[in-house]
Amino acid sequence: MHHNSGYVAIVLHAHLPYVRHPETTKCLEELWLMEAITETYIPLLEMLQGLLRDDIDFRITMSITPTLASMLSDEFLQMRYVGHVDQLLELAEKEVNRTRWQPKLQAIALMYRNQFQRARQVFDTYHHRLLDGFNEVEATGKLEIMASAATHGYLPLLFVDKKAVEAQIAVGVEAYRYAFGKDPEGFWLPECGFTPGIDDILAAHGIRYFLTDTHGILHAEPRPETSVYSPIYSAANVAAFGRDWESSKQVWSATEGYPGDYCYRDFYRDIGFDADYQYIKTYLVNGIRGFTGIKYHRITGPSDHKELYDPAMAQKKAAEHAGNFMFNRKLQIQYLATQMNRPPLIVAPYDAELFGHWWYEGPQWLDYLLRKCAHDQNTFTLITPREYLERHPSAPVGMPSESSWGNGGYHEVWLDGSNDWIYRHLHKAAQRMVKMANQYQNAQGTLERALNQAARELFLAQASDWAFIMKTGTLVEYARRRTQDHILNFTELFGQITANHLDETWLNGLEARHNIFPWLDFRVFAGDLKQPATKASWLSRAGTR
Repeated sequence: MHHNSGYVAIVLHAHLPYVRHPETTKCLEELWLMEAITETYIPLLEMLQGLLRDDIDFRITMSITPTLASMLSDEFLQMRYVGHVDQLLELAEKEVNRTRWQPKLQAIALMYRNQFQRARQVFDTYHHRLLDGFNEVEATGKLEIMASAATHGYLPLLFVDKKAVEAQIAVGVEAYRYAFGKDPEGFWLPECGFTPGIDDILAAHGIRYFLTDTHGILHAEPRPETSVYSPIYSAANVAAFGRDWESSKQVWSATEGYPGDYCYRDFYRDIGFDADYQYIKTYLVNGIRGFTGIKYHRITGPSDHKELYDPAMAQKKAAEHAGNFMFNRKLQIQYLATQMNRPPLIVAPYDAELFGHWWYEGPQWLDYLLRKCAHDQNTFTLITPREYLERHPSAPVGMPSESSWGNGGYHEVWLDGSNDWIYRHLHKAAQRMVKMANQYQNAQGTLERALNQAARELFLAQASDWAFIMKTGTLVEYARRRTQDHILNFTELFGQITANHLDETWLNGLEARHNIFPWLDFRVFAGDLKQPATKASWLSRAGTR
């Protein structure tokens, strides 16, 4: 496994916003989690287990965000998933029957029935606790799980109130300990959003590294000679790894990336839209046409005409694309190795939900890639960022520039005419939270519960997902309502707490509905940040450039 020319680190960012609606029987937005479990998380877990079973030496890094980990650990949502997958199985069974005179269609229907049966089995194998599965793989050292911010707040724009960023990070680290039973070393900054000063807070919480987008490193101060092919250490002694643009765009770009290939399954053609309404309506949320996950067509081309999906053809294409990706990384590393005085590192981060959900063949592609890297080349080694730092402890120094991996590379996705109204509310609430945290440090009983719930509502309002959805215009109404609900709940709690007039019945209901981080202590918003290690050690590294 030790190939010396260079390294490749594949990083998957697994994240969904906290969506949990016990007050409804069926909820459209809860489908985000249900679909991701069936199409992404279980296929990825199965793929990892298969690699371990076949004794493949692989490395992969994943961030599993606190909101996603909380949902995967929630018994109510676990039961919802069982109901969801059972309904999918029933629908797939009907489809196998309906297509019995159309062998090509039936082959696809059988593929889905098989997938849903396996999903149900895997879910049961882990007693509905998928995190246990990822933990099991992590224990082998071949998967590294990173921490992330509490509710995926967009940190550069929350930095108006430093305490808000500190709390997002502190609670993210604490959530990691609860989910994975140890201290995190890596931290996924939501949307790769970085601004100088965040590194200090990460250092104070024992974090050793984070990722930025390409220009975060290219525009670092001073400019690193190694470009993004080596991490750099910030003044707080935290390593920043930059994203490699070339390997990223090959995978996620719809126009020039693999997922747009005409052989792959078409995401948009779904029987939820195509099937007879009477036949399908019980499988839709509130009878409204939408995605079921059963799709019979391949991309075919840019027009509306779609050919039938051919699983064997798509599988062959996934293998071919995995080979192509590996070949390109080999060439890249061979070239870079001649230009650098240290082995180059290529960091390739992606949203995990691309694999399986949007790009149906994604997990298959990844499986082929990891197997090929182990068997079919000896130019580079797959590695995790933590392992890289152990092998190469010295690195150039520099402060990454303010940046994100959103469209345009800075903050415009989350600060736009469509969503900028949220920030004065978020800033005001954060100020009030800090004030209360300092004022009521000795709170007990109902008052303490109310303060903890106020912190929860603030965190849920801060999620970057709501601003993102408003900007992309998908489910704007839901995102607006979520932002408003959490801010209104917070404001109501603030009023009750400061007037010393708590409505306990209302608080009970709120705690039952918005039950993220049951262990949360509001005092995370009080006092001062513990200072990171001295900067002297940073200067001693300056000689390593």
